Amino acid sequence: MKNFSWGHGVVIALVAFIVFILSMMFLFPNGQKNSEMVTDNYYEEELKYQDVIDAKKRADDLQEKPVYSQDKNGIKITFPKDYNNSNTTVKFVLNRTDDQNLDVHKSVQLDANQSFLIPGQVLKMGNYTLRLTFTKDKTDYRMDYDVIWK
Repeated sequence: MKNFSWGHGVVIALVAFIVFILSMMFLFPNGQKNSEMVTDNYYEEELKYQDVIDAKKRADDLQEKPVYSQDKNGIKITFPKDYNNSNTTVKFVLNRTDDQNLDVHKSVQLDANQSFLIPGQVLKMGNYTLRLTFTKDKTDYRMDYDVIWK
């Protein structure tokens, strides 16, 4: 048997490194799953993000905020009593964190109890971000909720 020299050690280290890199590429390709952009026109949304920051701050400063709840029927958002369809417009976006195809976007009307329901039938098990945007008396507000649908 030949003597083991430093040259052999370098070759073994290089081969081990190449095998490690290749195994990371082929055995763990999970990094590619979340490579989708959250939105297609991210640049335009970035330019108007100050409006989002202001709307979130106004929502944080509200005395009475919309209340989020969830049960087997779906996700229910209930607004304070002085909100109604004549002075309030409501939109929501339900972003699925791992699959853009499961996102839900909608403008809604409040019912007699100043609430609306996102039915459980449109939801799949997993994590969502609920972005609630509403305009009351020409003032914009935004609230974000992390949702785990089971």
